[in-house]
Amino acid sequence: MTREGERGQLYDAGQDRADGKAFLERAEGDRHQFRFIVAPEDGIEYDDLKPLTRRLMAQMEEDLGTHLDWVAVDHFNTGHPHSHIIVRGKADDGHDLVIARDYIATGIRERAAELVGLDLGPRTDRAIEDRLRAEMDQERLTSLDRHLLRLADDDHRVAPASRDAVRQTLLTGRLKRLERLGLAEELRSGQWRLADDIEETLRRMGERGDIIKTLHRETAEKNIARSPADYWVHDPADRNTTPVVGRVVARGLSDELNDRHYLIVDGADGRAHYIDIGRGEATEPTPEGIIVRVTAKGTEPRPMDHTVAEVASLNGGRYTIDLHLRHDPPATEDFAETHVRRLEAIRRATGGVTREPDGAWIIAPDHLDRVADYERRRAKSAPVIVEKLSHLTLDQQIGSDGATWLDRELVSGTTEPTRDSGFGHEVREGMNRRRQWLIEQGLAQEEQDRTIYRANMLAILRRHELTRGAGQLSDQLGLAYAETRSGDVVEGRLVRAIELASGKFAIVENAREFTLVPWRPVLEPHIGKTVSGIMRGDGISWTIGRGRGGPSIS
Repeated sequence: MTREGERGQLYDAGQDRADGKAFLERAEGDRHQFRFIVAPEDGIEYDDLKPLTRRLMAQMEEDLGTHLDWVAVDHFNTGHPHSHIIVRGKADDGHDLVIARDYIATGIRERAAELVGLDLGPRTDRAIEDRLRAEMDQERLTSLDRHLLRLADDDHRVAPASRDAVRQTLLTGRLKRLERLGLAEELRSGQWRLADDIEETLRRMGERGDIIKTLHRETAEKNIARSPADYWVHDPADRNTTPVVGRVVARGLSDELNDRHYLIVDGADGRAHYIDIGRGEATEPTPEGIIVRVTAKGTEPRPMDHTVAEVASLNGGRYTIDLHLRHDPPATEDFAETHVRRLEAIRRATGGVTREPDGAWIIAPDHLDRVADYERRRAKSAPVIVEKLSHLTLDQQIGSDGATWLDRELVSGTTEPTRDSGFGHEVREGMNRRRQWLIEQGLAQEEQDRTIYRANMLAILRRHELTRGAGQLSDQLGLAYAETRSGDVVEGRLVRAIELASGKFAIVENAREFTLVPWRPVLEPHIGKTVSGIMRGDGISWTIGRGRGGPSIS
């Protein structure tokens, strides 16, 4: 992110707007790449880091004796401006690029410091001392920590003795702070032991600090008052992590090079949540103000994986649809086909299963372990599932004639806000107002201390909204509207999707009429194509393409 709050732009040695896709194509097949972050200690003094980065890369080319193919992006969204740089793993002679470990660990930093010194002039001893004093209490990896790591022996023991009394005082002060953080232990006077994972832990702490700053900035910009105690960093790996329901405050890019995105969600639990949603394309657009539920993506094998493993274990490691149906007679062929599609997805991604020419699948004895590994890989690029609950604001839902999110919450009675503060307070107020509206419409009534809702209230609201929306579409399309019921066959051209209070619906039209049916994201690539399906309750089983040979989407 730039100083102006705009998305950072990739650049290279000669262009301020580099083609990231072209770089990735050039790098395809490289055995390795080099990725590092340059964070000048006086980076705040630079209006633009591009000239410094280009001079640093030119100096690296001179040091390494080869041209470097690289791209970079600058971040000003924390208190420490920095540049993310990625370098191809090829030298200009076509051989693999080799960079010494010491050069990566310290040489690049020293070169950057030299260039900063030339730009800003040498710092006074007092300025250096002031900076180091500021580092003593920081909860991130600092230059003092790096100095301690260089002094430490193989057992991570360090004695910060120095002829420079000021430096010794600073190092000792830092060690005492690390001790309070649980990252250092004083063995005896003047000798300490650093935690084995101190470097990684401090890096994570620094990242968390940057996340808290992002939370504060994004909520302040939207005039959302939340205390630091109500800033929450979502951790999908924590088994105790519960789904987050709330209003989207912002969506941003946390790492351009790795295409990592985040959501800021003002939760119904009264907290402001920072959620890493992984790669941008893994999550549908999430405009500000919509209401979502965010759930950590499971990494355990699914029931169908256990079924496949069980069928294979009884049949010499082979799985087929016929073997599945013999094992589970009540199962349908369509149901067994979903297991085959699952196996095909795993095969394409990992090669963890093999398909024989006759259509049989060879399932290894450790199939479930392979599936768990497949799910863990998927979770790295998309660690959460973001479910859009409503594209309407709370105020827009109060008087809506459709089946809104508030209605579903009132009927289920399962997600009453856990705290009457923040967005949780707004949700409670919204539910009370919507409840009163439903009573006025004759869709609910109060009995003693509780509200009784009509058994088919959601269906009535959904049908009313669909009828009204269909009337408007009928004028636009010049076609009559055909309402569907469970068991009806739907066939025609998939036109597009529309957003209603009751949810997202697909418009399917033929020569005489059109209908509205529940939308699914897998339909997106098939807009404009012929589809057919059968209504099943509130859902539909689709077949894409004409005839029985088209792929089915259950």
